[in-house]
Amino acid sequence: MKSETAVCINDSLLVEERPEQAWEAATEEFSQVVLECRPRVYRFLLASTRDLDLAETLTQDCLLKAHRNWKHFRGESSVMTWLLRIAINLEKDYWRNRRLQFWRQMQVHHVDVDEASEWLPARESSAEQQLLAREQVKQVWKVVEQLSARQKNIFLLRVVEEMELSEIGRLLTLSEGTVKAHLSRALTRVRESVRGIR
Repeated sequence: MKSETAVCINDSLLVEERPEQAWEAATEEFSQVVLECRPRVYRFLLASTRDLDLAETLTQDCLLKAHRNWKHFRGESSVMTWLLRIAINLEKDYWRNRRLQFWRQMQVHHVDVDEASEWLPARESSAEQQLLAREQVKQVWKVVEQLSARQKNIFLLRVVEEMELSEIGRLLTLSEGTVKAHLSRALTRVRESVRGIR
């Protein structure tokens, strides 16, 4: 009995491949995606949730879901955009499921404000300047937490992930104009709050 084979194109040559070889190639390809994309997914979720354990859990869930659906990835967007869309949906689901619980009092694994202020560029500064920078970071996080879910996601994708507005629009299925409007409102609120500290 003849074994099944899959035909794939590799460097413009037709190569016959057994199903197990195709599976191994797909696994290796996904492993490379994990190596390249995991840090950005985790960084986005950490900035969004400000909870180390939750960010780690959601990152793992995101990669597991992506792995299960890897064969369905059609390449209509970048892999990073696809993964961030999964991450955002998982985060929404998490908060939706937790909404009825008294979770706000139980958040003990927040990113420490002093630790977050160390993410600022390293420059020689006085103790007063360092204290001011910490207060500004603390205030930015406080304002970001009060933004609507859409404004918060847009702000974090633009400021933390440095994504282009058009890419954010594709990721969140919004027009670029809508993304600009939400980002503008978020930035205005953040700037006003930081201005009050100076």
